[in-house]
Amino acid sequence: MSEAKLYTDVILPLPLPGAFTYHVDSDQAAEVEPGTRVIVQFGRRKYYSAIIYKLHYDEPKEYKTKPVQAVLDNQPVINSFQLRLWEWIAQYYMCTLGEVYKASLPSGLKLESETKVVYQPAFDEHNVSLTEKESLILDVLEDENVLGLKELADKTGRKDVLPIVNSLMNKEAITVEEKLKDAYKPRKESFVKLNFSPEDEQTLNQIFEQLKNAPKQVEILMYLIKLMRHQGSDSDGFIPRQKLLKETSGGTSPLKGLIDKNVVTQEEREISRIGEQSRENLGIKDLTTAQREACDLIREQFGEKEVALLHGITSSGKTEIYIHLIWEQLEKGNQVLYLLPEIALTSQIIHRLKAVFGDRVGVYHSKFPDNERVEVYQKLLNQKESDKFQVILGVRSSIFLPFSSLGLVIVDEEHENTYKQFDPAPRYHARDAAIMLARMHGAKTLLGTATPSIESYYNAKRGKYGLVELMTRYLDIQLPRILIGDILEAKKKKEMSSHFTPMLIESMEEALKNR
Repeated sequence: MSEAKLYTDVILPLPLPGAFTYHVDSDQAAEVEPGTRVIVQFGRRKYYSAIIYKLHYDEPKEYKTKPVQAVLDNQPVINSFQLRLWEWIAQYYMCTLGEVYKASLPSGLKLESETKVVYQPAFDEHNVSLTEKESLILDVLEDENVLGLKELADKTGRKDVLPIVNSLMNKEAITVEEKLKDAYKPRKESFVKLNFSPEDEQTLNQIFEQLKNAPKQVEILMYLIKLMRHQGSDSDGFIPRQKLLKETSGGTSPLKGLIDKNVVTQEEREISRIGEQSRENLGIKDLTTAQREACDLIREQFGEKEVALLHGITSSGKTEIYIHLIWEQLEKGNQVLYLLPEIALTSQIIHRLKAVFGDRVGVYHSKFPDNERVEVYQKLLNQKESDKFQVILGVRSSIFLPFSSLGLVIVDEEHENTYKQFDPAPRYHARDAAIMLARMHGAKTLLGTATPSIESYYNAKRGKYGLVELMTRYLDIQLPRILIGDILEAKKKKEMSSHFTPMLIESMEEALKNR
């Protein structure tokens, strides 16, 4: 009896309703599972990286399925929580799963279709008249057979290759094919180390004898010996090549000479773009009486409700309350998502959180290079538990990250309209989607603001959300007194100094006088 054929419904990064069914070959069956990326053909010559949505044995009756071309991942890049959130967003905001997929993954994890130009050996140029430009393109292609458009432009020295290629396609001299390229490339750096122990006196003497007429090579060697002795046995001995060249005057040629003589080894290593983060932990500040009471009330509200609104006036110290609540979640082994509107994601709040939580904080921001966002995504997804980010500080797109053990979501400045994605689809509100994400994880959501949105305040007042109010500033500092100047009256009396009223000028002079 033949084995039943396995089928998969996949999500394509296209604004098309529903999922599309492909069949899985028997040799791929063990590699596929929901959330894995696969390459599929869609249309005549377009290839896409799709996400496996469901696996089943139901053969479609209406059409003949195409095969899955390749499986890209050893493990899913989308977890079950993310797929559930995608479904909710597609349904609630009336868009397609493909549009949600396109918005969710960093570009580096979405494969792009790159056009390749292919020479046709059967083409007979004697039967077709070619222009000088077309002949040039064809001569280059005849030598190379297949070239990308950019490579073709570089080799011919022409910037207008696209219309020429189009003309040659019409004359059937060439064809184009779609090949997939991975947009994410790991960052690599060269490292060097000595091939012997600096304590090996005999080898050391032999090498110095060998290098007696190469002073620049000796300088590099001395620097490496000094560094290895300083680093001790805990180090693997490798140091960045750039650092070595910067610290010595030898240059690349003497270093190459040492490598050729087998005195030094050089190797390329993959390094993180995220950068080294301080492990220094400055601890958390003690809360004031008002902050402590607010914090206790939030915990109390979380005992009964999924969402609490912290209505705290400006400079009341809401961030310190957040830090205490984050600390409690990390102690439980949970993750925290700290959302900020685009305009509020300043270096000040990043430094404040990193000063307390060190390298457990990851920052996810649309203005960061895509490769950095890929690394944050992969660190959440792939790294062992001890290396994962536990706190993500980010903007609205952070809700799409692969959280596995979310315990708390903080939406700071919850009233800001930048939480709303207006264009393109999905046109979602990150605050509301974050509340749903937290619910899926069994986590709590804290909305913080000095000026609550009407809908959040209404939900809090009628008891759907918990409400905690903090109406005193940090250290009981008084709110500034606000006076309103009558510009119209001052203009009538011709008392204005440029754009300033006399009252403003006098008040500023008095404030400066009082230091």
